[in-house]
Amino acid sequence: MIPRATARLQLHADFTFDDARAVLDHYAALGVSHLYLSPLTRARPGSTHGYDVIDPTRVDEALGGRAGLRRLAEDAAARRMGLIADIVPNHMAADARNPWWRDVLEHGAASAHARVFDIDWAAGEGRILLPLLPRSYGDALAAGDIRLVRGHGAAAVLAGGQTLPLARGDGDADPRDFDPASDAGRARLHALLERQHYRLAWWRAAACRLNWRRFFLVSELVGVRVEDPAVFQATHALILDLYGEGLLDGLRIDHIDGLAEPGAYLRRLRAALQAAAPDRNPYLVVEKILAPGETPDRRWPIEGTTGYDFMDDAGALLHAPAARRPLLAFWRACGGSPHRHARQLRAIRASLLDRQMAGEFRALVQAWAAAARHDPRARRWGTDAWRRLLRTWLAGFPVYRSYAEDGGPSEADRAAWAEAGRVARTRLPAEDAGLLDLWLAWLAPPSPRVLPALRRLQQLTPPLAAKSLEDTLFYRYGPLLSRNEVGASPRRFSLDGAAFHRRNLRRARDWPLAMLATATHDHKRGEDVRARLAALTEMPGPWTRFALRWLELPPRNRLVPTDRYMLLQTLVGSWPSAWPADATRLDPRAVRAWLARVAQWQRKALREAGLRSSWTDPDAAYEADAQACLDALDPDAEDPRPLKTLAAFVAPLAAPGWINGLAQALLRNTAPGIPDLYQGTETWDESLVDPDNRRPVDHRRLDRLLAGPPPHAPTPADWRGGRVKQYLIQTALALRAAHPRLFCAGSGYVPVAAEGPRARHVVAFLRGGGDDWALVVAPRLCALPLAGYARGEAAEACRYWEGTALVLPPAGAGGWKDVLGAGAAEAGSDGRLPLAALLRRWPVALCVRAAGASAP
Repeated sequence: MIPRATARLQLHADFTFDDARAVLDHYAALGVSHLYLSPLTRARPGSTHGYDVIDPTRVDEALGGRAGLRRLAEDAAARRMGLIADIVPNHMAADARNPWWRDVLEHGAASAHARVFDIDWAAGEGRILLPLLPRSYGDALAAGDIRLVRGHGAAAVLAGGQTLPLARGDGDADPRDFDPASDAGRARLHALLERQHYRLAWWRAAACRLNWRRFFLVSELVGVRVEDPAVFQATHALILDLYGEGLLDGLRIDHIDGLAEPGAYLRRLRAALQAAAPDRNPYLVVEKILAPGETPDRRWPIEGTTGYDFMDDAGALLHAPAARRPLLAFWRACGGSPHRHARQLRAIRASLLDRQMAGEFRALVQAWAAAARHDPRARRWGTDAWRRLLRTWLAGFPVYRSYAEDGGPSEADRAAWAEAGRVARTRLPAEDAGLLDLWLAWLAPPSPRVLPALRRLQQLTPPLAAKSLEDTLFYRYGPLLSRNEVGASPRRFSLDGAAFHRRNLRRARDWPLAMLATATHDHKRGEDVRARLAALTEMPGPWTRFALRWLELPPRNRLVPTDRYMLLQTLVGSWPSAWPADATRLDPRAVRAWLARVAQWQRKALREAGLRSSWTDPDAAYEADAQACLDALDPDAEDPRPLKTLAAFVAPLAAPGWINGLAQALLRNTAPGIPDLYQGTETWDESLVDPDNRRPVDHRRLDRLLAGPPPHAPTPADWRGGRVKQYLIQTALALRAAHPRLFCAGSGYVPVAAEGPRARHVVAFLRGGGDDWALVVAPRLCALPLAGYARGEAAEACRYWEGTALVLPPAGAGGWKDVLGAGAAEAGSDGRLPLAALLRRWPVALCVRAAGASAP
């Protein structure tokens, strides 16, 4: 059951399996073959994402339990659809409501579940650090933040919003004897706490004293030792059973880079799934961030990644390279750092290692220093030298991680190590050069005695990479926010057509069943926010002049120009498409609801950046100044200029954004791979970072649009409401269903060249084989001159293409029928297909051979 096309749905208590059943007909009509579901296992009550698992052995009752999942699977099968589930092997919630974690808190290292969690018992002197307190331990005890309570027949500790179990023999304690309001009660309570298998601490202690592996910097999520076969079996028994029963066709593996042995895990998982259902072949994809030029490890038995790499390719293709310099110059004129992003990234990483990840880094240094004791050549260097070496090397490591545990390092692993070593050599003191040489020699290949330290290294680089780039630099560095996206790199601003084709050809050859995404539950901003901002690269001069004027409008306060400029980009990108251009006609309630969403983004952006506010030390006064800039846009604000000026600028930019959005959607649904649709994005997606991108989806509205007549000649209303995008997706998926040979694994991908004055502004390719071909045509870097398509002026807009033609290979000779606009065009005997004839009604084209396959 290989998917033809997937739709990602976010499940939670307010959108259950039965709610998913209610929209099955919609996604079936849209052309989706599989629903791709967020985690199914029991999560913390109130979870909106499912990654905070508290019981991997049960389908979450809040979603409808196993019976609800079975109903969904049966109803999907009746529509010839299947289910793919997201699983979380790397971590669980460090929550006392997690029965396995609770048992470890109660019994310590003697717990039957102690081997499940990645705990360093020696570092904690046999106890688990729990950083739950709002202040230091002594102050929390004096303030009554820690209390003894009784419930379910036993005494327990109430602290940090959790009810923690007591060790055996302490459960009979009477809470009245441990009242923290009295000196005697506090003393008895302290003595009781000292006997437990855990140690309560201020939440700030997590950065330097935590003795268990957490997920990124989230101290509510504890790492799982899934590399242990017994732990693997215990945590995967339910998923294997669901697959064996036929309720699931495949899995998406969350955060594969967090595992100790990703390759071995994937082989074990595939083997277990095949043993559970020998007559079926599971579809497996992994969440993996790839650096520019990086590919998934070929040793992994997977279909590919979840598509963040394609999201970056499609986005970069729509950005004009000439805009990079003026946008960067404007950013620096606003006060942006004059240093290259690589230098900024190294500084952020070094700071993370010194502060937020100090505990993890200290354990890594100790592990390598311990390994060095076995080599006489390394004894001249102490712990300080190891700290300098690893800190400098990690700061320059170019990818998320290496995979040397999997039969030794690959060529890609060695290249990444060498690149980090090259950078480190230029920054380390001369006396450390010998240690660097010795250490790199240990790594290639790693000897058994260094494998424990190497494991720590390889599990530390992924959170370091993610927190430094996605969650810090992308909130500090803002020449153009559409390039600050999960899976993207500041090293690559744009991608030309030839490079896009090369990447598609490689994907067709190596990973033809990988997912293709342009929107996800992880994205920083919606796909059509990015598409609209990409249009600014066609007009960097007018854009920066407008931005300069807008930045000078009131209020004038402490909000620095860089923060104000990133706010402006967010306002421009997320301005709702359906709004009128005249600011006086805006619905005040709608404007305030939108501003509240942007305010949520702004608060997160300021705190993630960590420059003037942060999650640990928020600056209320600075955040109030940031909010004042949004308050100035209120329809009832005293000065109407900020809102009026913004509305006037965004109005003509909406249509170019739609042109880019259509191009992006067409490429996702026709390029080599399996197209994935994120919930609600079949029309214009103007969402921001989570939780905004997980808002409820108005499926009733989407149903009404889907039931409408085909917009072969779209009206302005079809554009404004997003029907054009929905229809494009529906048509492309219908073509994939009717003619699977066009887009299946193994089908051909043939880049199509163009000639004429607009040749660089089109990307085109053929899909299929033999006599069965589809032709895909999308514009790039010309959204501004094509905006007339969205204003009902297609005849005028298509003149842009006069004199430009595709040059088709012999397979493309003859007539073509555009299944979107129901038009036809003929390639001449020389293979030339005029674009002005092909793109009469739509700015994009999806064609089939007029003499062969017909429109679905």
